[in-house]
Amino acid sequence: MTAHASESEPPRSIATPLPPAEGRPSAGPRHQGIVYVGGQFFPADEAGISVFDHGLLYGDGVFEGIRIYHGRIFKLERHVERMFRSAARIELDPGVTPAEMRAIILETAARSGLRDGYLRPVFTRGEGDLGVDPRSANRPTVIVICSTINPYAGKAESGVRLVVSSLRRNPPEALNPNIKSLNYLNNVLAKAEANSRHADDALLLDLSGRVAEASGENVFVVRDGTLYSPPTTTNLEGITRETVIELAAGILPFEEREFDVPFLTSSSEAFLSGTGAEVLPVVAVEGVPVGAGSPGPVTRRLQRAYFDLVRSSGTRIPYPETEPSGADHRTGAG
Repeated sequence: MTAHASESEPPRSIATPLPPAEGRPSAGPRHQGIVYVGGQFFPADEAGISVFDHGLLYGDGVFEGIRIYHGRIFKLERHVERMFRSAARIELDPGVTPAEMRAIILETAARSGLRDGYLRPVFTRGEGDLGVDPRSANRPTVIVICSTINPYAGKAESGVRLVVSSLRRNPPEALNPNIKSLNYLNNVLAKAEANSRHADDALLLDLSGRVAEASGENVFVVRDGTLYSPPTTTNLEGITRETVIELAAGILPFEEREFDVPFLTSSSEAFLSGTGAEVLPVVAVEGVPVGAGSPGPVTRRLQRAYFDLVRSSGTRIPYPETEPSGADHRTGAG
């Protein structure tokens, strides 16, 4: 017979004791860059928040994605404006003003030394009790990550192939699509489905079967000499999307309209837009070629116009004059 421990004995731990922190292996990939958390700056691999933070526990918070090009932050004002609008929509007062947030973002970028990179400012509800009641978290956490991003390496030239997700986009009646919240599970699952089907990304449809967006990007099509995109009443008001529309004004007319997948696949061109994706050609959906099955001339023209704009405009980052580009800025109080 197998001997059993006495019921009075405490259960034995199955966890392996951790080695001292300095000898502990990294828990994940190494990240370059600088992170601001609650008034301090840290190397990216040393930053952290409380496990009781409601942003972690419940996705209770908002964020932005912002690009750095050639030492300038593209549309910083617009991103900060949208971030505070998102925060107001979830009744979250971050405890900083827009001007203070802009200054924090600029200092984080300057300390990173990155001339081309990616910024992820975040407001969370902050540390609180276990339970969804937001009243228990009364000290919001302010975070700014400055690192790099390249979600579609090499695809800007060749284009991406999409599938249609079996999931539907959260309806606006359930969650305002213009709250850029930390809860991206709907999008994550769509991306996971695309991965399992060996596609570059997935299209999410709304509850009526109309095209809503990709896993993290807005959708455009070119058809009969007009540029179309789904309305922002059901999708995020993308800042890259608005930039593309501005650039298209001198090239072809634009119209917001609902459309289904056959409308997209029978159009002459399609592309995605987003801070991470930039302007990304779509060459096939569910194996059906879009247009000629290669990036089209309007998409290429808008790509060139977009890259010309982002590389020549934006808010200059005040890098330390005494240190060379790419210098390794370590910890410091802010």
